[in-house]
Amino acid sequence: MQKPGQNIDFALKETSPKIGAGALTGDKLSCTYDLVEQMHYLYVQVVKAKELPGKDVTGSCDPYVEVKLGNYKGMTKHFEKKSNPEWKQVFAFSKERIQASILEVVVKDKDVMMDDLIGRIMFDLNEIPKRVPPDSPLAPQWYRLEDRHGRKVKGELMLAVWMGTQADEAFCDAWHSDAATVGPEGVANIRSKVYLSPKLWYVRVNVIEAQDLIPYDKTKFPEVYVKAMIGNQTLRTRISQSKTLNPMWNEDLMFVVAEPFEEPLILAVEDRVAPNKDETLGRCAVPLQHVQRRLDHRPLNSRWFNLEKHIMVDGEKKEIKFASRIHLRIFLEGGYHVLDESTHYSSDLRPTAKQLWKPSIGLLEVGIISAHGLMPMKSKEGKGTTDAYCVAKYGQKWIRTRTIVDSFAPKWNEQYTWEVFDTCTVITFGAFDNGHIPGGSGKDMRIGKVRIRLSTLEADRIYTHSYPLLVFHPSGIKKTGEIQLAVRFTCLSVVNMLHMYSQPLLPKMHYIHPLSVLQLDSLRHQAMNIVSARLNRAEPPLRKEVVEYMLDVDSHMWSMRRSKANFFRIMNVLSGLVAVGKWFEQICHWRNPITTILIHVLFIILVLYPELILPTVFLYLFLIGVWNFRWRPRHPPHMDTRLSHADAVHPDELDEEFDTFPTSRSPEIVRMRYDRLRSIGGRVQTVVGDLATQGERFSSLLSWRDPRATTLFVLFCLIAAIVLYVTPFQVVALLSGIYVLRHPRFRYRLPSVPLNLFRRLPARSDSLL
Repeated sequence: MQKPGQNIDFALKETSPKIGAGALTGDKLSCTYDLVEQMHYLYVQVVKAKELPGKDVTGSCDPYVEVKLGNYKGMTKHFEKKSNPEWKQVFAFSKERIQASILEVVVKDKDVMMDDLIGRIMFDLNEIPKRVPPDSPLAPQWYRLEDRHGRKVKGELMLAVWMGTQADEAFCDAWHSDAATVGPEGVANIRSKVYLSPKLWYVRVNVIEAQDLIPYDKTKFPEVYVKAMIGNQTLRTRISQSKTLNPMWNEDLMFVVAEPFEEPLILAVEDRVAPNKDETLGRCAVPLQHVQRRLDHRPLNSRWFNLEKHIMVDGEKKEIKFASRIHLRIFLEGGYHVLDESTHYSSDLRPTAKQLWKPSIGLLEVGIISAHGLMPMKSKEGKGTTDAYCVAKYGQKWIRTRTIVDSFAPKWNEQYTWEVFDTCTVITFGAFDNGHIPGGSGKDMRIGKVRIRLSTLEADRIYTHSYPLLVFHPSGIKKTGEIQLAVRFTCLSVVNMLHMYSQPLLPKMHYIHPLSVLQLDSLRHQAMNIVSARLNRAEPPLRKEVVEYMLDVDSHMWSMRRSKANFFRIMNVLSGLVAVGKWFEQICHWRNPITTILIHVLFIILVLYPELILPTVFLYLFLIGVWNFRWRPRHPPHMDTRLSHADAVHPDELDEEFDTFPTSRSPEIVRMRYDRLRSIGGRVQTVVGDLATQGERFSSLLSWRDPRATTLFVLFCLIAAIVLYVTPFQVVALLSGIYVLRHPRFRYRLPSVPLNLFRRLPARSDSLL
């Protein structure tokens, strides 16, 4: 799994975790949570209490419950002056950390000086029942409280106590003993959660015309344009070419919105009265809830909207209604897929409208097992620490594991499932340090990221690997740890899955009415902002820095390192053609006479029997594919430092990659980088100029720019036409092939006559200034 030249620390490693898949056990967990290791917990569900005695002078009590197991202690919130409180809270104690044999549940009365004991209940851990889903939840029972001497006292507590696993329904919302240092206010920020991205729509606003405008300055023709706004998105039409009171535009503006629609579409018709001064001639607001929805390319009806204008009268805003109106066609586009991530590693390609969705073709199951070797991400009480959690994103579904507090080798062992609608998609995992618990920095720091393309996975096979977590820093690439995952793709219909390969990658509206590259880039940026803002409002929030890292919000920014990586990717693709060219050159120069003779024989056979050419080509490709099957990749791809040119990057190039936009560096550094870009641009300019020169020489063959060269070429074409007309094609092909493959004894080192003629043809480079 280590690639040539790659650091072994950055390589993918196959692992053998003790997961339930394939285990011959009678445990029900192996049927449901079979991609993770079993983790056993003691669960204590504190439901409510009744008839608690008063301990204060006033005869009231402020009760709370304390659950103690050895050195671990969890507490519920307390209620003011309530003898029948309800808590409905669950506590989970990891079995592997239990060092006691008695569970103690204590009800106390909160006091200013010292809390009073109301009563307690003791449990022997050996007597606690075991419960594994899909068993029904254990029914809570009433327990009579006892004092310190074991005597029954007034008051009862409703409890449920059982031994379970992470497959239990109570696991997600439980207080965990391994997060005992996190106070009650921070518990919400460490729980595992499932999030759904908002449903995104493209809004197309076709601004057609306006009528009966009343200009600000009636002495000149108005220069009118329309400004459209949804939230913080603002777009403008061009200034109308018809300088009248009835201007026309017929221009499309595109926005991204999310359900539920919170902001209306606001349109303002504005007149440019001066270079830096615009006057609003009227405006209207359109609620998006009432806008038509379009599923295909068929046009929808347009509407006239009245424009309103406000003026100030005695310091108050007064609304003037007048006859001006605007002609619009507004609709929500349901036939597009709203891109919120790069198309190169998109996790969802379906259109917005659910009516256009095709049935799922499979299931993706992921077990997020553990991480190890994590780097300290922050300092707490003078020592380095990491509070790690993992985020996975596929389609509209995001998952977040619970935070394991103060551990460089966290064990999550959480399993999640996604429906798969297209195998040519990518699931993204990210590891982060939680900065929103006591002692945190207030920002979640990235630990690393992993992407897995589903089309590289074999169906029904479980992949268990440890993936390196790599992060770029201004000082270079750093390995911040490894994350262990178990992945399984299950195919529900092989026919539907194979049929997907014949379908367009994006919904058909992207091809019938394509959006420009600049439009898509702008809309993708707006979609990212909307998704990050909505997920940041969830509880616990998925922070903006987490969402932006998962969606690669800065992937379009300039990077010398990425440019080099892409250049060498192109060279790697072309290397196959170069290798074929070198091989053919060796054949032509008789480096291996036996091989050259065999090629001659094959060539003569194909010329005499041309119907064998295509079958021979496809049979050869088939044999290559069958031969390569033995060495097919057996492991999913991962972040490749050598491919990314991350292992030998220049410090200044790294500093440029981490620079802000616009730049924050000194003028001397900016000037140096600008000169470097000019140097690179000069080389690119030379290559582009050479390509243009060759193309212009081809066009000069028949353009008579060089009359003598064109005369020679035209006469050659006439002679070639006569010769080819009277000579059988097979003879021409045979003679041409034998001439190309002739022995070096009959070759000359000077260029051929056709090449000499071509190089002498004129190009337009001599007309450049």
